[in-house]
Amino acid sequence: MQINADLSQRAVLRTEEMDWVDSPMAGVKRRMLERDGKDGDRRATSVVRYAPNSRFSPHTHGGGEEFLVLAGTFSDDQADYPAGTYVRNPPGSRHTPQSREGTTIFVKLQQFAPDDGKHVVIDTRTQLWIAGPAAGVQVMPLHTHGPEQVVLQHWNAGTRMARRDQEGGEEIFVLDGILEDEHGSYPKGAWLRNPPGTTPERWSRDGCDLYVKTGHLG
Repeated sequence: MQINADLSQRAVLRTEEMDWVDSPMAGVKRRMLERDGKDGDRRATSVVRYAPNSRFSPHTHGGGEEFLVLAGTFSDDQADYPAGTYVRNPPGSRHTPQSREGTTIFVKLQQFAPDDGKHVVIDTRTQLWIAGPAAGVQVMPLHTHGPEQVVLQHWNAGTRMARRDQEGGEEIFVLDGILEDEHGSYPKGAWLRNPPGTTPERWSRDGCDLYVKTGHLG
């Protein structure tokens, strides 16, 4: 299956306008944002929703798994992860994902650098924010490996960010509020992927919160 598989092309999806698609497991549905191959074989980015008391069968992530819990509580063999938890399970990790109360996660599969073996669990509700790349932007670092950086960004109302070079490309998932640029408006749930190059000027009239990954598409 090929969905936005050409990483040299810009991609934009407003996920909250998309239909949920059944996964191979009962009670688990997906909104597929990018895919390059069959389940478990190649890279994939999705929003995944677990109904209460649903689970996936045990499996191993050969290329790693990264996810951010958007709502509810996600669980596996190791722990329970409430909304706001950011997790990286490195290549070769194995677990049985499930949810007792139901959950929604933003998840990326098979996208780790081969030498990135760090297991990460961060409760973003308790982490400190630091000054960001523009006035009115605060940043919460989540992970750095080589050129790849993953952060959360909080934009105050009225914030603008000038055009800038992004050598390794970028990926944005809007967690709350509305982000805008010269191409359009991106509400909560919007997913953007921009290849290496110059990003447009951006702004947020009322403020927004973003997941941002950079440096991984070069």
